[in-house]
Amino acid sequence: MSEQDPLKELHIDRTERDGRGHRGLWIVFVVVLVGALGAGAYFVVFENKIPVDVVIAEAPVAGPAAVLDATGYVIARRQATVSSKISGKLAEVLIEEGVQVEANQLLARLDDTDAKAQLDLARARLAAAQARLGEIQVQLEQNRRGLKRQTELRSRQLASEEALETAETQVETLSAQLEAQRSQVRVSEAEVEVAQVAYDNTVVRAPFAGVIVAKAAQPGEIVSPMSAGGGFTRTGIGTIVDMDSLEIEVDVNEAFINRVGPGQPVQAVLDAYPDWTIPASVIAIIPTADRSKATVRVRIRIDAKDPRLIPEMGVRVSFLQDDTEVSDDATDGVLIPASAIREHDGGGIVFVLDGDHVRERKVIPGDEIGDRRFVEQGLAAGERVVRDPPLALADGMRVSPQGAVETP
Repeated sequence: MSEQDPLKELHIDRTERDGRGHRGLWIVFVVVLVGALGAGAYFVVFENKIPVDVVIAEAPVAGPAAVLDATGYVIARRQATVSSKISGKLAEVLIEEGVQVEANQLLARLDDTDAKAQLDLARARLAAAQARLGEIQVQLEQNRRGLKRQTELRSRQLASEEALETAETQVETLSAQLEAQRSQVRVSEAEVEVAQVAYDNTVVRAPFAGVIVAKAAQPGEIVSPMSAGGGFTRTGIGTIVDMDSLEIEVDVNEAFINRVGPGQPVQAVLDAYPDWTIPASVIAIIPTADRSKATVRVRIRIDAKDPRLIPEMGVRVSFLQDDTEVSDDATDGVLIPASAIREHDGGGIVFVLDGDHVRERKVIPGDEIGDRRFVEQGLAAGERVVRDPPLALADGMRVSPQGAVETP
């Protein structure tokens, strides 16, 4: 047995060799898998485009700087829903949306059949009263002449005392009837005036010059100045707006209302026309706060009237420094939204658009001006930066700018 032991030692153990071969295959598989995952992660992080909101860094303009920004709406201080003073059926509607009307212009007519009949009746009664008045006046003149004759005859003892007294009584009676009839004529004239007013109330006219913005009724419908219940009675015929009374109304956070004052210059930009800057000024601060929103309402006068301004348009306003606080010295640097700056190591970083990638850049931020911030160094005017950069955004990532690239 001792002679066979060396031969057994020369025997090749295939089980051990097969195990080492399998481990090698596993190592290759793991390396390939890690490489694939790394490539996939690189594609997701660096090649997949992230949607971002991009704005342009702009140089500070000469003149007053903005101290506060707010949003609001264009409103009309003079606006009216026109209705008739009486209830009735519409016979004619002479308005359409968008039509310019003048003060006292005819807008609509109600069915005037009843009102016209009442007016004709009142006029007939007045004519009868006037005719009766004329008749009494003629009789009175005749009786006065008879009294004069009786007086002369009595002075010559040619007429009795009784005849003279009768003549005097007739004159006094007709004089009283004359005064009563005159009163009746005045009553009839008042009735005609009342009937005329009722007839005029069947006509609806514009209370002031403006533009029709809503037509609420059609011919044949019943209108009433008061709600009569149900859905078949209209309370208004149309709405008219005085375009010369347009102004801006904004809600300002009560924490910043100390930055606003009457007469303060304002720049307004309509959401519909972002490239159009409208000069304006503060009219008044409404002396009450909204506790639910913690805001104070501010009225703003529009200094430049324009047909593009219409009620209920959204508007962004910037309250500017007073002229006495403005410095004429030129200032280097740019303005960008404060949300575009990410705090980093006591300074700040921004992400600048470079083609379809972003580049991280260190900047030195300065003072805040409204919702924007002054950047002293690190950016040039005209460069595009990311507003509200996502937390996952990093240097070199591909991005897809969303929306219009406009001035912040």
